[in-house]
Amino acid sequence: MRVVLGTGPVGLSLVDELVGRGYAVRVVNRSGRAELPEGSTLVRTDVSDRRALAEVIGDAEVVYNCTHVPYARQTTVLPLIQDSLIDAVGASGARLVTVETLSMYGPSGGAPMTERTPLAATSRKGRVRARMVERYLDSGLPVALGVAADFFGPRTLTSSLGAAVFPPALDGDPVAGFGDIDLPRSYTYVPDLARGLAILGEREEALGRLWHLPVAPALSTRQVHELIGEILGRPIRAYLVDRPTPWGPFDEQFMAEYAELFYWHTEPFVMDDSLFTSTFGWHATPLTEALRTTVEWFVTRKRTVF
Repeated sequence: MRVVLGTGPVGLSLVDELVGRGYAVRVVNRSGRAELPEGSTLVRTDVSDRRALAEVIGDAEVVYNCTHVPYARQTTVLPLIQDSLIDAVGASGARLVTVETLSMYGPSGGAPMTERTPLAATSRKGRVRARMVERYLDSGLPVALGVAADFFGPRTLTSSLGAAVFPPALDGDPVAGFGDIDLPRSYTYVPDLARGLAILGEREEALGRLWHLPVAPALSTRQVHELIGEILGRPIRAYLVDRPTPWGPFDEQFMAEYAELFYWHTEPFVMDDSLFTSTFGWHATPLTEALRTTVEWFVTRKRTVF
């Protein structure tokens, strides 16, 4: 039994991966609504409720924390979820695999980020993430932490390579380009993220540490736009969002919270995945293939929605 907490893009992609690997999968969210594949079941639960969480993970071999919290609520809600997880998972004896972000490191000065990069966050949200990582690793739980860069892929909308890029590209309109789009930048393909999390849940040697999940070699955002243009058969025009101001799907509240992380777009943002790839022998999907699949998903979504 695998239990997946959260039904955002990462959680749903992980459910697909785990079902494909033959596991029984129980999926948990607050709404009780989600489109899931056969082989998985949905349970409505608030994961910050320790008693309720303990009930839904009691028979799990591995628990995957893929919960999503809007930026504005992360500093208050994420520690509550962690409290609940540490208590419930500790009592169950299950392994815990949780998703982390690069915000815990703070600005790197352009140096590639590795698992040895100091947890020197400068943002409020990053400092909370850093404290949570330290607490997980000091908890004594059998836990593996999977770290991802900025997401893209099917189902991924709220991302600098999401709804601000693919839908306007399909319509021939300008796409968002945040900060300096000529700097090298790592992007994590969500199906790769899901596969990496599944592997962490299966391997004993994954426990007790951070792992940078597989990413394709970093290109500039401009080069990524050019690849999308080649897939679509026409050039991509970028509208440069050089400051954290509202644009497209990113409203004023979102960008106000994102401002403290905007350094992600003003210095090279490169994540080194060599520890994972050398340990587990698996690399990220080639970027052109991942972008092509993402374009196809957005085309299908556009037909469905409109």
